[in-house]
Amino acid sequence: MTSATQKLTALVEAPDRFDHSHRELRETQVLALNERFQERKDRIKLLAHRAREAGTTEVRDRRDMVPLLFPHSVYKSYPESFLTEGRWDRLGRWLGTVSPYPITPVETSDIRDIDDWIERLGAHGHHVSCSSGTTGKSAMLLASDRDMDWSRKDTVGVFTWGSGVLPTGDRRMFGIAPTAAVPKNMVIGEAQERAFGDPDKERFRLPIPPITVGTLTKTILLRKKIADGSARPEELAEFERTSKQRQEALDKAMTAAAEALVEHRREKLYISGMWSALHQVAGIVREMGYSGADFHPDNCLYVGGGLKRAQLPPGYQTFVRETFGIPADRDFQVYSMQELGSGMPKCRKGDRYHLPPWVVPFVLDEGGEQLLPHGSGEVEGRAAFFDLSLDGRWGGVITGDRIALDLDPCACGARGPSVRNDIVRYADLAGDDKIGCAGTVDAYVRGVS
Repeated sequence: MTSATQKLTALVEAPDRFDHSHRELRETQVLALNERFQERKDRIKLLAHRAREAGTTEVRDRRDMVPLLFPHSVYKSYPESFLTEGRWDRLGRWLGTVSPYPITPVETSDIRDIDDWIERLGAHGHHVSCSSGTTGKSAMLLASDRDMDWSRKDTVGVFTWGSGVLPTGDRRMFGIAPTAAVPKNMVIGEAQERAFGDPDKERFRLPIPPITVGTLTKTILLRKKIADGSARPEELAEFERTSKQRQEALDKAMTAAAEALVEHRREKLYISGMWSALHQVAGIVREMGYSGADFHPDNCLYVGGGLKRAQLPPGYQTFVRETFGIPADRDFQVYSMQELGSGMPKCRKGDRYHLPPWVVPFVLDEGGEQLLPHGSGEVEGRAAFFDLSLDGRWGGVITGDRIALDLDPCACGARGPSVRNDIVRYADLAGDDKIGCAGTVDAYVRGVS
């Protein structure tokens, strides 16, 4: 018999997957949430702890799931000493508190840094991706081989739906973003290239070293030491020197990207990146004397990662599109996060992000403790999601985002739930982000690990 979870995730390649209304999905989603809970409650230590605290033995409606959602901070709850002191065995034990699969013991005596550790875990089917850590410590998120396969499939499907570009392998690929070289990002990039890239045309990558988890971690830790005044003079000097060198290398890379785009301007292009980098390169292209009239009329754009607190002028999106000749319906944007395994593509008509049937939305109060009543129309509050596609970790997460969830049909005709395109972080609104259950959850994870 097909389970409720299988019914929902089987829609991943269905053309009408965003056309199922909240009312149609509600019963099946609750059944699927309970299936996941029953499957994982004895396999994930933190989930078992949360269920005992809440007295939850069954998920009968969406309210029952709220105390079982993990605050996003739980994936940052490892003691920093595990990194600074290279205690890789302890870091593995910490991962085990949030994983449904036993973490395979690995030899750690010859591991030099976190990048070595992540590579070794990946060889055993445990793929660790990290957030960018823009607000502090990086989150470490475990994924399985099945999750990697899902990401390859999902990313192509959401791009095709959200851009109208078919995976016919006839575009020159341009990557204009210094993104982190973590497993999820890498498999998504590879899948996009296989589906949309012309195999006879080499993909353009910024001529700078990849950003690894190790480099991210070192930068974050040093910034914290600078902030609390504990950084040594030689560390400060090294930080300033390295920052200057990286900025110079990045500026040269942006110029190289602009020159390559101009060189291949008559070809059909697939351009990807974040708005800040895209805007910078577009400015260089304009200074070179080129604009949209000089580029192929069927280029497409993939934008991910948001602004990351970058300050850009009004109309920056229009400026980028008009520079590279991107038609209005070829501008693809996606709302997602490392904590989820699936993307929510931006609609080409309704200025919303559409949720697939296997991603169950929850809109909570600011503290992340109460589900806000919602039967139709819009409701605004803290975003939480349960991604039924996730295999290597628990699918439920309380985010740091304030969203407006709309249950009414979109202007594009799709009847499924959608998120209005004005998402903001609570940390940006109040300078802090406090989720009510975060402290007790983090304390439990630290205690177990």
